[in-house]
Amino acid sequence: MSVLVYVENWEGSFKKASYEAVSYAAQLAQQKGEDCIAITTEASDDVSVLANYGATKVYHIKGETFKAFNNQIFASLINDVANEMNATTIVVSNTNNGKNMAPMIAIKSDAALITNVLDLPVSLSPLTIKRKVFSNKAFVHYSTQASKVVLAITPNSFGVNESKTEAQVEDKAMNAASSGLSSISIDKATGKIPLPEAELVISGGRGLKGPENWNMIEDLASAIGAGTACSKPVADMGWRPHSEHVGQTGLAINPELYIAIGISGAIQHLAGVSASKNIVVINSDAEAPFFKAADYGIVGDAFEVVPKLIAAIKKYKAAN
Repeated sequence: MSVLVYVENWEGSFKKASYEAVSYAAQLAQQKGEDCIAITTEASDDVSVLANYGATKVYHIKGETFKAFNNQIFASLINDVANEMNATTIVVSNTNNGKNMAPMIAIKSDAALITNVLDLPVSLSPLTIKRKVFSNKAFVHYSTQASKVVLAITPNSFGVNESKTEAQVEDKAMNAASSGLSSISIDKATGKIPLPEAELVISGGRGLKGPENWNMIEDLASAIGAGTACSKPVADMGWRPHSEHVGQTGLAINPELYIAIGISGAIQHLAGVSASKNIVVINSDAEAPFFKAADYGIVGDAFEVVPKLIAAIKKYKAAN
């Protein structure tokens, strides 16, 4: 028996979500008394680094068909490896790719599927795991008696934990059968911190009054090394790209710190950001609904508050 974890990479490079998935799988395997086997595809990073997070064996799959993500091909690959390694638990990160792939893996493996997983099981018999529900407004413990299970781990929920092992690394050259799914084009955001993995996020709303004022958001984000986001109306008006839209119909994020500037806090927006560990709201309207969800709030004009905040951060960093 073993726990198999698919370790996603982005253009060959591992990121925090990659190491978090391995960390989770390794601790789950230890809890179950099983091996933790990692599988990744076409990585340019040194795959042996996965041993630092608890993987006891690493499969590095190389082949032309694995150079671009295809959920059908990747789901089939993971299912095949799971069968070969007698894995009864398959772990993936609940990224966009993971969300596309996890249901297919579950169907191919005849396994139960639990998404939005937040922590290790509270029970192994039956397997009982905490997850988010109702657009992040509540938690629930799901239980399953299934002999196989696919778990999709919410990024930034479990954390990265080093647990070094002497992992066996095996390179495999493979090419999968053709898929009925093909990509016509792929547009990628560049030069920014991806929102699903950002630990700090600065977000702006209609209170910024226009796209020409967005430099405040970018300056504050630059000062603390944060990703930038926006509310749905801002994206709909074309002030910012839809790739930055967070909320019920946009991206759901759970950073350590979420700073909302000029956003009233409609329930649809809160659904996508309520899992944030700390929420700071800056708004001139003291009655804005967002203040009820905030850990910290500043009632004031963003055009006065934010420049002072940026100056204070820069002064602190210069002194330290």
